[in-house]
Amino acid sequence: MPRSAPKKCSVVGCCKLVSDGAGRCDEHVKPAWVKRPDITKRITGRRLQRMREALFAREPLCAECKRNGKINPATQRDHIVPLCDGGRDDETNEQGLCDPCHELKSLAEAQRSRYPSRK
Repeated sequence: MPRSAPKKCSVVGCCKLVSDGAGRCDEHVKPAWVKRPDITKRITGRRLQRMREALFAREPLCAECKRNGKINPATQRDHIVPLCDGGRDDETNEQGLCDPCHELKSLAEAQRSRYPSRK
């Protein structure tokens, strides 16, 4: 079977040719992804369902809407401080949010993680 023609390394400024299909030369190999050890393990299963039920019984309204003078039911269990930023997965770090507020908060957190220098 014929091989494809070598291509330039995909790293900007590198002119080395790559023919193995990886896209990068030996100098620019991507490091293997490693899970950060400092991230809190997420609670799942029945324990999570009990925690959600207790949260919505305690605080049935969206916390963000309540701060803005609106009344909407909470439908999402949200971590006030994200787990990836060192937040705990317990009742001291949870709040109930409605779907639109949860989506806005999640998008803002994703932006912060992609562009940490922008605040």
